[in-house]
Amino acid sequence: MNIIAIIITFGLIVFVHEFGHFIFAKMNHIKVNEFSIGMGPSIASWNKNDTLYSVRALPLGGYCLMEGMGEASDRKDGYNNKSVLARLSVSFAGPFFNFILAFLLSIIICHYYMIDEPVLTNIMENSAAEEAGFEPGDRILELDGSRIYNYREITLYSMMNDPDKPVDITYERDGKTYNTTLTRRKDAETGNYYFGFYSTGRESEGIVDELYYSVLEVRFQIKTAISSVKMIFTGKANKDAVMGPVGISNTMNDIIEEAKEETKEESAWTQFVVVMLNIINFAVLLSANLGVMNLLPVPALDGGRILFVLIEAISGKPVPPEKEAIVNGIGVALLMLLMIFVFFNDIGNVIHG
Repeated sequence: MNIIAIIITFGLIVFVHEFGHFIFAKMNHIKVNEFSIGMGPSIASWNKNDTLYSVRALPLGGYCLMEGMGEASDRKDGYNNKSVLARLSVSFAGPFFNFILAFLLSIIICHYYMIDEPVLTNIMENSAAEEAGFEPGDRILELDGSRIYNYREITLYSMMNDPDKPVDITYERDGKTYNTTLTRRKDAETGNYYFGFYSTGRESEGIVDELYYSVLEVRFQIKTAISSVKMIFTGKANKDAVMGPVGISNTMNDIIEEAKEETKEESAWTQFVVVMLNIINFAVLLSANLGVMNLLPVPALDGGRILFVLIEAISGKPVPPEKEAIVNGIGVALLMLLMIFVFFNDIGNVIHG
């Protein structure tokens, strides 16, 4: 059953991405040659309004094949012959729909699971936080001048910065704002560095609360994805931190199994709900990450197409199709090499896991 949940989750996220391109293509009167649900051999297809709609055997997302995208077309309804704004909106629509999906799923998490606000619930004994006078109920506002909206941003900050670095912290208590400087301390048992405070989150206070923190949840996931890319390109993350479909599937399977283990004494319904919430929470992360990764200015990705359109907007003339095709071809080749590396890296991590 785990593999079915994983396939459906992957399929939904990729399908929503392609559906975003499809909707905005139609809105801008761009001919969509084919819109496919799933990949692989076709098991059903039909034509409507000059578009071939297909249902394919493998439920792994889909694709939106537009006239004039990646090739020259003389048709007025070809992607390459539309305005700069139209092409920008179509290219951005896929990632944007991923962010919308992440937002909608976050509402479920905020409603049934928790609100992740940066309000402290516990202070560890003999910790740097206790020595600095932090108390339960304090709200962290800033770390080194950077605004904090989710408690997990504090964890992200710890991952991205030197553990010996003193941190300027702005926090709120009883409506008043305070400033202090804190240096994380190393735990003798785990070897990790801690501020000495943490938060367990809280329950929702209503739909407005849920909508607000769902926006902040998407913001946090986007921020995390961008930080992860920075870590990869600056060498702060090793190769094992890069995961492809195999690694993600393995991680998702572990999450499902852990949720089942934690609720094995509960009713079947409770176990189902907890497992679903964990899957949805992971889907939020995946959808936001797919949106960010597709916006990278890499040829053959949405960000690469956006870059070419922006170059045209600034220069006043389009990039020659033959040059764009060469750059995209190189980009596809590099992406294929990366996919091969990630695949075998995932296999190695699973085997030695």
